[in-house]
Amino acid sequence: MSTTPELLFARTDAALGTFSIRPLDPFSDAELLHGWVTHPKAAFWMMQEASLTEVEREYVRITAHEHHQAYIGLHEGRPAFLMESYDPSELELVGLYDAQPGDVGMHFLVAPSDTPISGFTRAVITTVMASLFADPATERVVVEPDVRNKAVHALNEAVGFVPEREVQKPEKTALLSFCTRAQFEAATALTTGVTA
Repeated sequence: MSTTPELLFARTDAALGTFSIRPLDPFSDAELLHGWVTHPKAAFWMMQEASLTEVEREYVRITAHEHHQAYIGLHEGRPAFLMESYDPSELELVGLYDAQPGDVGMHFLVAPSDTPISGFTRAVITTVMASLFADPATERVVVEPDVRNKAVHALNEAVGFVPEREVQKPEKTALLSFCTRAQFEAATALTTGVTA
């Protein structure tokens, strides 16, 4: 059996068990990712038509980028979601808002499943947010989902995000939203263990 990648973060959800995050390997994870990002439920990920090679190439680019990171999220040790973090002053939102020190951009995608689990996606976004706030340098998480993605707007609100305004990006009209550490803790009743 191959060496297990180092876990970067883990938390236990009282109802659903252990969620953890490891670095993404664009080569060994490409096939897994391809199945996720081209699935019909991943339409807002905007990679529906991507080939396996294109997915691998995209994640090679991301993992090599100074201001962009990608991770595989696990549920009970099995791959279950994709997470990306980025510096919004350098990528995605440059010139669209006034970036502040400690801002971190985030994307997440839950793997498709034939047997959905109640509360699973909320547990995933909670894990993603908790992992970002585990870094004392993170002051605020910034997201820019498609304005049409109502499901993710509701999830974002559930973990403390407050929408600010719509912004026009080249690929979409996005709902710029922010979540501070205090807002996340108030919304989820979790403590990040970091004091501002």
